[in-house]
Amino acid sequence: MPCGGGDIGLNVWMENGELLFYMSRSGAFDENNVFPKFGRVRVKLSPNPFEEGTSFRQELKLQEGYVEVTGQKGNHTAKINAWVDVFRPVIHIEVASNKSVNAEVYYENWRAQYRELAAGEKFASSYKWSKEKVISHKDDISFRGSDILFYHRNLDSTIFDHTVKQQGLESVKAQLLNPLKNLTYGGLMRGENMRPAGTSTGKYINTEYSAWKLQSNRAQRSHRVEVYLHIDQASSVATWESGLEKIIQDATAAQRTAFSRTKEWWRQFWQRSYVFIDPDKPHADSSPWKVGRNYQLFRYMLGCNAYGKYPTKFNGGLFTYDPVFVEQKYPFTPDHRQWGGGTFTAQNQRLVYWPMLKSGDFDMMAPQFDFYRRLLPNAELRTRHYWGHAGASFTEQIENFGLPNYAEYGLNRPEGFDPGVEHNAWLEYHWDTSLDFCLMILDMQRFTGKDITGYMPLIESSVAFFDRHYQYRAGLRGAKRLDQEGHLVLYPGTAAETYKMTYNATSTIAGLQTVLGRMLELPDEYASPGKRTEWEGMLKRVPPISFQEMQGHKTIAPAKVWERVQNSEIPQLYPVFPYGMYGIGKPDLEVALNTWRYDTVAIKNRNYISWHQDNIFCARLGLTDEAAAITTQKLSDSGRRFPAFWGPGHDYVPDHNWGGSGMIGLQEMLMQTDGRKIFLLPAWPEEWNVHFKLHAPYNTTVEGKFINGKVEELVVTPKARRKDIVLPGA
Repeated sequence: MPCGGGDIGLNVWMENGELLFYMSRSGAFDENNVFPKFGRVRVKLSPNPFEEGTSFRQELKLQEGYVEVTGQKGNHTAKINAWVDVFRPVIHIEVASNKSVNAEVYYENWRAQYRELAAGEKFASSYKWSKEKVISHKDDISFRGSDILFYHRNLDSTIFDHTVKQQGLESVKAQLLNPLKNLTYGGLMRGENMRPAGTSTGKYINTEYSAWKLQSNRAQRSHRVEVYLHIDQASSVATWESGLEKIIQDATAAQRTAFSRTKEWWRQFWQRSYVFIDPDKPHADSSPWKVGRNYQLFRYMLGCNAYGKYPTKFNGGLFTYDPVFVEQKYPFTPDHRQWGGGTFTAQNQRLVYWPMLKSGDFDMMAPQFDFYRRLLPNAELRTRHYWGHAGASFTEQIENFGLPNYAEYGLNRPEGFDPGVEHNAWLEYHWDTSLDFCLMILDMQRFTGKDITGYMPLIESSVAFFDRHYQYRAGLRGAKRLDQEGHLVLYPGTAAETYKMTYNATSTIAGLQTVLGRMLELPDEYASPGKRTEWEGMLKRVPPISFQEMQGHKTIAPAKVWERVQNSEIPQLYPVFPYGMYGIGKPDLEVALNTWRYDTVAIKNRNYISWHQDNIFCARLGLTDEAAAITTQKLSDSGRRFPAFWGPGHDYVPDHNWGGSGMIGLQEMLMQTDGRKIFLLPAWPEEWNVHFKLHAPYNTTVEGKFINGKVEELVVTPKARRKDIVLPGA
């Protein structure tokens, strides 16, 4: 089961009477951009009440954010608590026994030797399907006094250098942000009253490993183990070790209050928002109850990376594990995940972060926003270098240094192909997903009133790219840079990965119209009159959305023209979500409903797994039965031991954009907003009882109970916002 806090995630389990856990921390990337575990820890007691005992229980204490394991063998009882300090990168293991026991603690690592990555294994790196030889470089591990020190320091040459050369950016290399340079990550494991007790080797599942052992000096009723983790782009290993020592000192000084403060953080986290469905019905008999329970479990997993430097990854987050338990065809190490470690697929990442607005987890959105803000100079430099104009070109498969993924860029590019475009049938001209995050930032400002001045250059540059770039492209083709109506000609483009080589893709137009419109609605302090005039000019140049007739009905077209269809997204409904141009209480709802009902390609592409958004579309269109049915499919038990470990779907396990899209759909069933209006229960089944608390724009929370088809309690804070509530049927 998952356990974590701050930016650390553990997979915790008991096996043969021993406690084991994997360790992950946000921001660790090796030379190949694999996102590796920090290792595995194993705890064994002697005598052992967990081995063939008379009782056993392992419980995730969700309210307080830790794992408790209890066991009994005869009259011998013991408890182990595993928890992570929310405020410091420290893992704690605490053993309490009613009899004196000896403790053995092992640090296990499968990267103690150099090793070539197998062909399929390279999908965990940025090399993916490349046929190049890729080496996993070893970690440094040793006893240091009574402790175990382990770390990995990236070599001077990394995937960053290969990517820069591949993409023709060597002349500006010195100006590019390189997050892999000197990156050093690892930690120190220490046991109270423990001493080193040698090394050994073994094999777990299908992966050979080396182990370093600490052993208690004597049998006693309590034992305590800490693992301190540290990541830094340090100038030297000595500098990194100095930073690690500061973490240890800080944690030691805070030892008496750390657990209580961590538990309090989690208690407050659960008070921010919640969704309890059918709380009074037998849990095993209520599919809606499971939907609500799994919503909470997944939100917990997101909370474990509240303060990471990097966003929670769509393809497993902090909680990947031995890949043969995902699919037998992946006989690789626990570091494996499909679709890369340092590669962030924007179309998928956005679904992880959209639900945090209504759940009130605004502090948890910073890692995703800062990811783009950090990479803005690289994206702008890339645009200027290739095309000579302003604006940030953020690609879909974006590396942690802001360039297209090495493999996805195209390993066999034809001579003369535009170096700024990915030679990739799915990703070519796919730049508009950055607009999702721009709108998220604007929404955060509307929800909280927080100052977003620091993000305005990102938002402005993202929209300016399309205005500059498509005038530039039109100028290459002919004498006019705009069409006869004074609009941009958005060609070539793409509507997600599905409709390719488009002319005026609807997803791009909806993003530009919505983001620019919201920029113009910002308070005066965010822009001068001259700047607003500039934004108005860009908005006027955005072309209108196109329509088509399907089965005798007017529907939203995915684009004005396209060459081919090759994936299974439904971008013709992106004006519904995420961009909110159509929906309950908005004009022309029937056109959007027709698109869902009659567009034959959209019908063919309906699905509930992974990143599919059908439940969200249905909720925003007020299709209660469909929204409930698809959300139930999406948020039902995963079929794995932990109910919210969905996948692999299109991605991996646990599939975080599966959980994120499920959360969004459930929230939209409960509450939707349009300006200052708050539509309550717009797509909620009458037979689902619910107690919920969600956040709305303008520093508003809405808490209510809907029991047996009636609203029994409704608390709106501040009270003045009660007048903006629109109840069902109103």
